[in-house]
Amino acid sequence: MSAATVVPLLAHVASLVSEAIVRARPQLAGADPVVRRSDRADFQSNAALSLAKQIGEPPNQLASELTSELSIGDAVIAQVQASGPGFLNITLTDASIWAQLAARLADARLGIGEPAAGQRIVIDYSAPNVAKEMHVGHLRTTIIGDSLARVFTLLGADVVRANHLGDWGTQFGMLIQFIDEHPDQPWHADDIGTDATVSALDGLYKAARAQFDADPEFADRARTRVVALQSGDTTTVDRWREIVAESEKAFGSIYDRLGVLLTPDDYVGESFYNSMLTDTTTELLDKGVAVHSDGAVVVESEHVTGPDDSPAVLMVRKRDGGYGYDSTDLATIRYRTANLHADRLLYVTDSRQALHFQLIFEAARRAGWLTDAVDVDHVAYGTILGPDGKPFKTRAGGTVRLMDLLDDAVAAARAIVAEKNPDLPAAELDAIAEQAGIGAVKYADLSTSRVKDYMFDPSRMTAFNGNTGVYLQYAHARIRSILRKAGEPDTVAVDTAVTPEPAERALLFTLDEYDLVLAEIAQTLEPHRLANYLYDLARAFTTFYDTCPVLAAPEPVRSNRIAVCQLAARTLAHGLGLLGIAAPVRL
Repeated sequence: MSAATVVPLLAHVASLVSEAIVRARPQLAGADPVVRRSDRADFQSNAALSLAKQIGEPPNQLASELTSELSIGDAVIAQVQASGPGFLNITLTDASIWAQLAARLADARLGIGEPAAGQRIVIDYSAPNVAKEMHVGHLRTTIIGDSLARVFTLLGADVVRANHLGDWGTQFGMLIQFIDEHPDQPWHADDIGTDATVSALDGLYKAARAQFDADPEFADRARTRVVALQSGDTTTVDRWREIVAESEKAFGSIYDRLGVLLTPDDYVGESFYNSMLTDTTTELLDKGVAVHSDGAVVVESEHVTGPDDSPAVLMVRKRDGGYGYDSTDLATIRYRTANLHADRLLYVTDSRQALHFQLIFEAARRAGWLTDAVDVDHVAYGTILGPDGKPFKTRAGGTVRLMDLLDDAVAAARAIVAEKNPDLPAAELDAIAEQAGIGAVKYADLSTSRVKDYMFDPSRMTAFNGNTGVYLQYAHARIRSILRKAGEPDTVAVDTAVTPEPAERALLFTLDEYDLVLAEIAQTLEPHRLANYLYDLARAFTTFYDTCPVLAAPEPVRSNRIAVCQLAARTLAHGLGLLGIAAPVRL
């Protein structure tokens, strides 16, 4: 835990109310103090309403006793009033609010602790297929997983970023055979550029599939090549490795543009687990979790049934002795618990895979790989929709390339920024448009509850008004402009005797809620809570700036307000960083 950890005022008040409840009614120890922000005071506790019913007392009587028990002389609480049927309205001292601001400003981590310290968390996300282009379907897994990785790392966890590449299977034998028979078809980055490599490989695979279906002799040669790959034939394996390496370069190009944390060190393909599949199958059979069925090995669910009321099934080993996704995912979870010693496993995939992971997790628990000490979650998400409200497709009905999607957003951002700042030099305009466009795409996704679908609309995403990434980037740039005019002071003295204006007070409380939001994300795995918090923070700052002069204010008010601007800018930039979004100082 950071030595500079700052306890949020809401948490401090909740603790004081809990202590008052115990003093007034010891039998209610551990009860929820039910403290939240209020428009009638700084905070309100509704605990008396529910607790009074438990002990058969009038709520207003219990509220009156709690008011007496709360230490009015506390350095934080200035006033407590019982009101209505049993509410406690709690007002804090001005000094405590300013002290909180100063404490957060003084710490490089903004006073945020490390509640996840000691945890090893494996986050499985992105997972593109080798020799295939990344498309719109890879966007949500990549940026949701990336944001969770950033949040948990900040909170002290040992995060293992696992990019589970689809790099194994019969399709590679077919592709390798086709490439060898068509040496005139370029696909190396050195020949056609990194961005075009996977597109070329994707095209070659489609051509290979067409020839496989139409030409029995080629199909036989392709099957022979599959056997050669699986048996470790040097020439075939070398070609396969070449295809994987070229694909990884292309993936890296997209990751760099998206600004996500994934690097080649995080790539662990399905091929990595190939040697573990036999042992995984044997262990499942030995433990009675898997059974033989018509020549195959399967795990029959004890909880899920299919349409005919028979148990839902995982295919551990096929009748022909081959293995598929079920096999690899079982070996993966076995490896991550036994070898990586994970305390928590997160699988960021779309909601359509919910049943698959339910069955995988059930089998892993029955096998003893997942114990009560290991948490596991399927971090499911919805679909990106096109303007017609249907899953996003090209006009021809094909899958939208991820790079094309990003290009569209950057182009929309460039047009809007150019209209707002027509005198920007071209190079600066391009740089800002890239940050704004990529940020807009990521924010549109992350500001939506991950379980919901959302519509991809570049013009709306890049608007300067409304709940958009560009609005937040502009808010940050605006605050930085104020600080430049103030001379960019490293530190300013905060006078705790100053009485904050209502809008100033509201902004200070909003700033103090930042680490509470991050703690919620660690529990709920919902990055949209952070996006919405940052939007609320930007709006609170706008209200503050419209009603509370900063540079023209007399001292010591001016210094205090500069400090408010400093913390607001740092919190906005820090929060955007956790979403993987740039925070330009000019926009």
